[in-house]
Parts: sequence; structure tokens; C-alpha cells
Amino acid sequence: DIMPIPSPMNVLFLASEADPLIKVGGLGDVAGSLPLALHALHPAYDGSPVELDIRLVIPFHPAIPADVYSPHQIAEFPVHSEDGAIITRVFSIQLDGLTVYLIAGAPIDQETAVYSTNLEADGYKYVFFSQAALELARQLNWKPHILHANDWHTAPAVYSLALQRHSEPFWEQTASLLTVHNLPYLGAMTAPALDAFQLPAVKSVDLPRWARHLAMPLGLLHADCIVAVSPGYSREILTKEFGSGLDSFLRAHQNKIHGILNGLDTQRWNPQTDIELAATFSYDNLLVRPVNKSYLQKELCLEVNPQIPLLAMVTRMDPQKGVDLSVTALRSLLTSKHQADQPFQAVFLGTGNPVLESLVRQLELDFPNQVRAHVMYSELFSRYIYAGADILLMPSRYEPCGLSQMIAMHYGCVPIARATGGLSDTIHEATSSSQGTGFLFKDADADELTETILRALLIYTQDPLAWQQLQIHGMQHDFSWDRSAQEYYKQYTLLIG
Repeated sequence: DIMPIPSPMNVLFLASEADPLIKVGGLGDVAGSLPLALHALHPAYDGSPVELDIRLVIPFHPAIPADVYSPHQIAEFPVHSEDGAIITRVFSIQLDGLTVYLIAGAPIDQETAVYSTNLEADGYKYVFFSQAALELARQLNWKPHILHANDWHTAPAVYSLALQRHSEPFWEQTASLLTVHNLPYLGAMTAPALDAFQLPAVKSVDLPRWARHLAMPLGLLHADCIVAVSPGYSREILTKEFGSGLDSFLRAHQNKIHGILNGLDTQRWNPQTDIELAATFSYDNLLVRPVNKSYLQKELCLEVNPQIPLLAMVTRMDPQKGVDLSVTALRSLLTSKHQADQPFQAVFLGTGNPVLESLVRQLELDFPNQVRAHVMYSELFSRYIYAGADILLMPSRYEPCGLSQMIAMHYGCVPIARATGGLSDTIHEATSSSQGTGFLFKDADADELTETILRALLIYTQDPLAWQQLQIHGMQHDFSWDRSAQEYYKQYTLLIG
């Protein structure tokens, strides 16, 4: 039987972080943007308007500045565990008309970081949070039609829902969707916490034995729908290379796996209105953009010369991101005969793995006239780079979706990236058609990256008109969250129907 689509359609959206309240990584961008985009949708079903009542729930991390948001308490209740009842307090705020609930309780209050190096404590915190979020809906007597969870931190809610759905009328109409942002993070030490909150190991032969009592695999097993954050990544997780040991399980369940590309907050990232830039611009007046390049070269104490191509990498210093590949490729270009024919400059911005940090610092020491290593996190400086650099390097070993390439294209900075995950979904190869937006290479290999950089530099120096076309096509591409929200809404209706 096909159910009619309810209006309002109630969506309980769970995440570990959400911008602007608190943000550590890309998940914060998604949870800060997608619920708002869904909230702003005015969809219709069979010609009738549908109201989306979406409510975002995140932990009340100690680092969330309460004085900025003035949250007010709306509920207090116990969450039961084998250690006894945990008193849970829930606070509410409004963000641009979106209802946000913040959940507090001892496992959350005691942890200062959003993600702890103590994996067992992290597991306990997020399993508690998942249970508390479900109990909150019941306390409010607000029945979700959709439970939308994200990554391992909220995957226990999907499993808990599945256990309750058959015995508790409150949950019998609730379908679950789990978005996979980064599969390798499976919730490594969650088994003790799952036990503590009466979420037992499963006997399912679908899952490998080692995965039967971990948060993410249990969520994947019980979710009614799995969404990977790009079509490319939804295919890659079915392979041995990217499946984190779950590839055969995922292949067996691929009929419930979909890929929906993340969006870009085009209000926050807009070269036409970005007040931090030396000069705002659009694809209609690209001739203004070099003002930003000169400003960036000055800030970096590099030679101010619009003719010298400026390459950049804005990234978390992590082996996943291929920072070592960029360093090796640039070093070989700077020491080879190519350098005489084609001078260039390069800047790195980011922080993370100390070994990679020292690699980029060493490159600057060895080539002080061409390379700058800004080993820090700075959104302001990233804006200068996106608006001023000519080329963005993203040689990621894997990239579920990627945000930097979208921002770069939006700001007229042409990406060079490995053809993986969301990078191959968002970047169109420069040689394949007149609608090219960047350059792709196949393997995580420094020589391949070197050749691709040379190919890009050749077009940059010898065919300025073709380069300008690459910039314009990238800037015209629609990366807005509205497009992603429509796709998620489509999945919600299929689940309910």
C-alpha cells in the first residue's frame, strides 16, 4: 500500500555538529546548511503543498557559546542505562526559523571536545545522545515520519529505532535515512556503550563478525535508506578499496544506497558579496579578479606579478588529502628543467598531521621565493586564496564529496584533482568538452599530478581565453543546497510512500 504524503512531514535530523553553533569539519557545514535548505523548501506532492517540519538535534557541547544563542530549557527526563538513569536536559533555540534542540547530560557535559581522543568515552557520549534524541521526540509527543541520522555518531539512533519500531506504536510510522559522510569512521570503540544502553550485538550474517557490535555498521544494516554524499562515493563504497571492510555487505544492500551531492552555502561563499576580498567580482567581470591575486601575493610576500601562476592547497593536513603528493609534485617541478620554462608560485594553508606540516614547511625553506606554508586554520586567509589563486590542488586519496573544489570554482580558481568520489562528480575535465571546469587525474600518484599541473600551466600561459572559459564555467555551476534539499526530499517521500 502507498501511504499519502503527510503535511506537515516531520523530520528529526541528528548530527554531532552544526555550523554556526559548532563546527569541526565538513559534517558541520552539512548539518548547518541542509536542514535550513529543507526548511526553506516549499515542495508539493500530487499538486498539494507539503509543509516540512524539520528539527535539528545536536549535543549541547560545552564549547557552544550559550550567551550568543540564549537557549531555553524545554524538557528534562531520564535516559536509562545499565549504570542507572542519566538525567537529560534539552534546550531549544531558533536559527533562521529552524528549530534546533541541544541535548545536555553527563556524558556530553564532561567532554570538552566535540570528538575525543578517548574513543570509548566518545562512543558513550554519542550512544547516549542518540538514545536521548529519540526519547526527546517521545517526550514532546512529536512523531517523526523520517529519522535522518549522519555518520557513526547518530547511527545508534537508527538501530534503536529499528528495535523499538515493532513494539512501540509511537515509532511504527517512522522511516530512517543514514547519510554517510566518511565511511572509514565506524565508531571503533562503541561496543561497550551500545551494551550499556541495551543495544545488543546482532547475529546478522550480512555483517562481518567484527562489525556486528559497532555503531556505523549497525546503522547501515537497519537504515531504510543509505545516502552517500556524492554519486561517485556511493559507487566507491561498494569496492574493496573504499568499502572499509563492509564492501560485500554494502553490495548486498546496494538497492537502498543512493548518492546525493552535498551543496555549498552560496550566501556565505559568494565572490560578488564577500566583504573580506580586496575586490568583489563575478563571471561577468572577471577582469577585476587579478586585484585579489595581487593582494594575496603581497600578503604572502611573493613577487607581485599577474603573469605568474599561483597554485594553492587549502586543506586539513591529513594523508587522505594527498598533501605529500602535492609536495612531491611541486618539488619535482621546482627543481626540474620545467621551472626555467614555467615559473610559478605556491601556497599551502592548513593544519593537522605534524609530519605533513613539516613537509610543507621544508618546501618553503627550500624554495623561499616561490612557496609559502601557512600552517594554521584561517577561514579569512582561505577566502584570499580562493579569490586570488589561479589553481587549487586536491589530489585526495579519497574524497566522499569535498567542499574546497566547489568554493574554488565559485571563486574562479580552477581545480586540479584526483578523479575520486565527489571530485569526479563536481569537476568536468577541461579536455572533454567546451564545458570543462578543471583537471582530473586517475591515480594517487605524484607523477600523474605533476603531468596534470604541467597540462594546466600550459593552458594558463598559452591560451588565456580557454583559461577564462574554465573559470566562467566553474563559476556558473549550480552548487546550491537547494538542489541537494530537493534530492533528499525525494528520498523522504519514497520512504514514506
